[in-house]
Amino acid sequence: MKQYQDLLQHILKNGVEHHDRTGVGTKSVFGYKTRYNLKAGFPIVTTKRVPFRWIAEELFWFLSGSTSNFDLQARGVDIWDEWATPEQTKRFGRPEGDLGPVYGYLWRSFGGDYPKMNGVDQIENLITEIQNNPNSRRLLVTGWDPRVAGEVSLPPCHTIFQFKIESEKILHCQLYQRSADSFLGVPFNISSYALLTHLIAHVCDLEVGEFIHTFGDLHIYSNHLPQVDELLSRQPFPLPMLKFVNAENLKGFAGLMNFKFQNIELVDYRSHGKISAPVAI
Repeated sequence: MKQYQDLLQHILKNGVEHHDRTGVGTKSVFGYKTRYNLKAGFPIVTTKRVPFRWIAEELFWFLSGSTSNFDLQARGVDIWDEWATPEQTKRFGRPEGDLGPVYGYLWRSFGGDYPKMNGVDQIENLITEIQNNPNSRRLLVTGWDPRVAGEVSLPPCHTIFQFKIESEKILHCQLYQRSADSFLGVPFNISSYALLTHLIAHVCDLEVGEFIHTFGDLHIYSNHLPQVDELLSRQPFPLPMLKFVNAENLKGFAGLMNFKFQNIELVDYRSHGKISAPVAI
């Protein structure tokens, strides 16, 4: 995926060294944008192996409104484990596994009295607005609530996303991401929001258009530089295509809530091997 290669090269060429809260240190740039034509193939990194099932299951976990790491682990995904330990959660008076008001809660109960689901369901409102007012400029979901951002170990990094419907049939999505770990996190973010755009388009009887990814602080951690060099030495493969299976009746908000990984097929995904790197906590 050339856009991802270009993104990494841009940081290497233009990035400035920064200290950060993790103590690891980064090379970072501020302000960058990539665009992906979702009709031309599903955007997933091919220069290293990316676990697409984990991406999909995490997205379904977000959409469910759950903030329990145990629910995510039950899906076979452990990528939130470091922020759900007893040491992390007790800082906020929560039991092990309770991540607090992170993405799922903010998307499905914004402004609520956590853990009560009594806030604004932004996802249901989004689907309703798309169906009833497709020309709206208010088709957006926010994952940043300053009232609770300090009450979780990892405040939301992908903070606001907006949809636009073109010519009454083509769905575009733009994400603003305040902070982005370009080697470990960004490949997940690209494919997650591309999948979300496909899902929203399907349940609203629309076609996919572009996914536009806009960054605030875009960085490479200093202990990921050798891995980035290895990745950039590899040639990308052609992109796969996304296909839905037995999803004809999955429509509207209820349809979105009932999507499962079994309804998704990533066709002809070829990649180079996995490149491991440590997570900065």
